[in-house]
Amino acid sequence: MYKTVKPTTFTLPLYLVEELDTLAKSLGKKKTAIVAEALEMYMDLQDLKLAESRLDDEEMAADDFFKEVGA
Repeated sequence: MYKTVKPTTFTLPLYLVEELDTLAKSLGKKKTAIVAEALEMYMDLQDLKLAESRLDDEEMAADDFFKEVGA
């Protein structure tokens, strides 16, 4: 799945852990895979929101926008 991984520890509210356990069992997926997919989706959404806000910024020229996003 991943070329490199790094074990990471973080704290979640108990209700999220319980929902994650239930979801993992019902989908037959590992909790790690569900959390990784959810984080990727969340970060993609944040990137989209940031790009949209930059496009709405009349102060930013198109060339500057594309430089910032690496295009």
